[in-house]
Amino acid sequence: MGFHFKIIAKDRETGARLGEMTTLHGKVQTPAFMPVGTQGTVKGLLPETMAGLGVEIVLGNTYHLYLRPGHELIGRLGGLHRFMNWNRPILTDSGGYQVYSLGALRKITDEGVLFQSHIDGTRCFITPADAVRIQETLGSDIMMCLDECTPYPVLSEYAEKSLELTLRWAARSRESRRSGTGQALFGIIQGGVFPSLRKKSLEETVAIGFDGYALGGLSVGEPKEDMYGIVSGFGRKMPEDHPRYLMGVGLPEDIVACVGDGMDLFDCVIPTRCARNGLLFTNTGKVVIKNAIYREDDGPVDPLCDCYTCRNYSRAYLRHLYTAGEVLAVILNTIHNVRYYMSLMEKIRLSIRNGSYGQFRREFPVRSGEPPDCETAGRDEPPDKRR
Repeated sequence: MGFHFKIIAKDRETGARLGEMTTLHGKVQTPAFMPVGTQGTVKGLLPETMAGLGVEIVLGNTYHLYLRPGHELIGRLGGLHRFMNWNRPILTDSGGYQVYSLGALRKITDEGVLFQSHIDGTRCFITPADAVRIQETLGSDIMMCLDECTPYPVLSEYAEKSLELTLRWAARSRESRRSGTGQALFGIIQGGVFPSLRKKSLEETVAIGFDGYALGGLSVGEPKEDMYGIVSGFGRKMPEDHPRYLMGVGLPEDIVACVGDGMDLFDCVIPTRCARNGLLFTNTGKVVIKNAIYREDDGPVDPLCDCYTCRNYSRAYLRHLYTAGEVLAVILNTIHNVRYYMSLMEKIRLSIRNGSYGQFRREFPVRSGEPPDCETAGRDEPPDKRR
């Protein structure tokens, strides 16, 4: 069976939708959050552990897998699902954002993008057709068109040229996909923070015709109110009978807000990166596990959480592991953060089904206007000083 999406219920007060995506490797209940498995793995988790946490779909990245170990090798070994031992759905990002954020050299032409590998400096050139071909070889359930991730800040003139290029690339991506694979292809709406450009991008991307649509070019440094403005202005204008994907947005309060504007899919490195750096999400706030307050704390990270970590280990033990630099700290922290996100999505879906999402959104705490500092949560002291 190929790709299919259906809406099961809608919240009458907001634009929230309860849906179901059917893919080659199973069904995904939406709204859904996709943990990021950039290089064929969600860092710190076995595939069996992810399934037990409630993960239904993960994200892999074309840029990284193309560079290492190579899409052709993965294809010869049975495709990405077999390679990483994950038999549930996978969405692969085209790599446009990574070229934007990681490339030491980047030259964009109408034909494609020339970039320098961040691994060994090798120069590579990828066209829109190449990006589709690579993802077909990987065998992902959902593929993304190659796009130019519009930077921030940027002049409207540049943003317009960028979206025009993304539209041309989208058409070529659509033309180059092979028929009969059952893989879905999503188009990406760009235009920066300029509503008129977003409107144009939406209309022309829909006219090309895709299996789903994504809002890209957000969470790249723009003010939070600008991101919310784009999502609230265009989320519910995206095609009703197709999944709507908000790329790279992943703070819990942002997910809750944007589900109310009609978005169905989310991905972000925040839960796993924060876990590796000792910042944990809970139902009562964020926990920086290195803090001395937890040195003799015998309670779980979150008494309301049902994850393996919270059922078996204390904050004191997790703090000990983290300050000692033990690998188990990464594993247990990641189990907790990913389960927190999966539990959040379960609560969101239940509230939509019950017709109470508006109330859920109003009552959900917004604890910080800024992203958590995942990179530095546990790094302001050397390991032997973290006591």
